[in-house]
Amino acid sequence: MSYLMNTYKRLPVKFVRGEGVYLYDEQGRRYLDFLSGIAVNSLGYSDPDLVHAICQQAKELLHVSNLFENPWQEELAGLLIDRFWDKGGKVFFANSGTEANEGAIKLARKYFDGKRYRIITFYKGFHGRTYGSMSATAQEKIHKGFEPLLEGFDYAELNNFDSVLKALKKDTAGIMLEVIQGEGGVNPATEEFLGKVGELCKKEGLLLIVDEVQTGVGRTGRFYAYEHYPIKPDIVTLAKGLGGGVPIGALIASGEVAKAFVPGSHGSTFGGNPLACKAASVVVRKVIDLLPQIQRVGSYLEMRLRELEVKELRGKGLMWGLELGRDCTHIVEKALKMGLVVNCTAGSVIRLLPPLIIREEHVDEAMEVLGRIIHE
Repeated sequence: MSYLMNTYKRLPVKFVRGEGVYLYDEQGRRYLDFLSGIAVNSLGYSDPDLVHAICQQAKELLHVSNLFENPWQEELAGLLIDRFWDKGGKVFFANSGTEANEGAIKLARKYFDGKRYRIITFYKGFHGRTYGSMSATAQEKIHKGFEPLLEGFDYAELNNFDSVLKALKKDTAGIMLEVIQGEGGVNPATEEFLGKVGELCKKEGLLLIVDEVQTGVGRTGRFYAYEHYPIKPDIVTLAKGLGGGVPIGALIASGEVAKAFVPGSHGSTFGGNPLACKAASVVVRKVIDLLPQIQRVGSYLEMRLRELEVKELRGKGLMWGLELGRDCTHIVEKALKMGLVVNCTAGSVIRLLPPLIIREEHVDEAMEVLGRIIHE
């Protein structure tokens, strides 16, 4: 009997420890992890620098109220802004991607002081499961049973600029998107499409909000995935890989937009606590050093994936989706039995999100398993 609510279809394996890019179950069996906790464990498992930082911080101070100055937040915010296009930008820390996206929605509405409040988002996108972020998520299966949703979201189709124009209204405040949709099946936006969206935002005075919860912190070979494209977002959200396994989310905004938040506008009891920020600072520094390796191994992974017989291959860096055109649940289960952890998303897409520390030999190991299963 389980005491947990039935919110996940759990696979019958209990992982008890991890080391490098491998997980180990109760029987000591080793599994190559090509999911990394859904893009969370950026540095893999038991990274000595991250472990040391967490242990040291736990001995000194776990939590302090945001009513006081927080040097750990300042350090991490400085690292994030250093990679952001607007060096005058500001950061707010939350506990998750959903919270970061909620903050982005609030900030966009506050910036226009009620004169504009609608936000255009995209089908197959995913922004979270709280009411604001769920309403921004244009997926019926996420909405079902939770209606009525928060009013103020208009949905368009990714890579269809005409659909964006049709969704535009006089009181539209911004456009919110993932440059590569993660949960929706690893669907990349095209450079041409994002260029047009960026120009539209400038022309109409809209805020461009980029959800980098899954794509950020080096996942695609750039620190922010938007850096691959000709756009300059006004707001960016981060989470997942930021803390290397410690829960933390971040909302980054250009200096002008950030001014809309004043004391009392927004807050978080646990957001940006010393432990989370200390861990994230270690992750950010190490990921910056890893970027050349991520680009190299990402190119090698793409090359090896193109050897597989799949309907379509989509992605960038160390974020890939293998469209099979059929249910892929059984492939995930077979892979697990063979010691490889992968994920099925959008029903027919095998999603690969390995730790950012993987090397070519790990790619070869994973491809041997995947190739055998897909061939069968």
